Amino acid sequence: MSSAKQDATRDRIEGEITGPLSAMGLDIEAIELTPAGKRRVLRIAVDQDGGVTLDDVADATREINRVLDESDVMGEMPYTLEVTSRGVDRPLTLPRHWRRNEDRLVKVALVEGGDVTGRIVGSGEDTATLDVDGTTRELAYADVAKALVQVEFNRKKHDDSEDA
Repeated sequence: MSSAKQDATRDRIEGEITGPLSAMGLDIEAIELTPAGKRRVLRIAVDQDGGVTLDDVADATREINRVLDESDVMGEMPYTLEVTSRGVDRPLTLPRHWRRNEDRLVKVALVEGGDVTGRIVGSGEDTATLDVDGTTRELAYADVAKALVQVEFNRKKHDDSEDA
């Protein structure tokens, strides 16, 4: 399958499933369609405010199967459907990604060069606010080349009584 044909199919899939998933409160974060021998693998990542549960993924899988079965978008070639949550390894590219990761540590590569690591303390439509070593720094999304959530092990929640 050519890349242009895959892109067109992916766009058609997105067009078919966006409405039903939105009705469930879910956003589509990624759609990947890759050849796998005589089959194709269709991977769809979903997310929502507060994160997704296994039940949400199962419900989304059933709904996507239903919609695709009623449509001709996948054609005759067999495929395997995999529905997942948005992984922590996916870059923050939209304002909702920043909002949903508030209080998480992020590493940001800047368009102008260099990088910043800080905790997201707020976000809006055009900017995110980070706590960088106790200093508040506002970053415009336009200045961000790439932003990734950093995995933290054994993070202690901040407690105001520790300041005393």
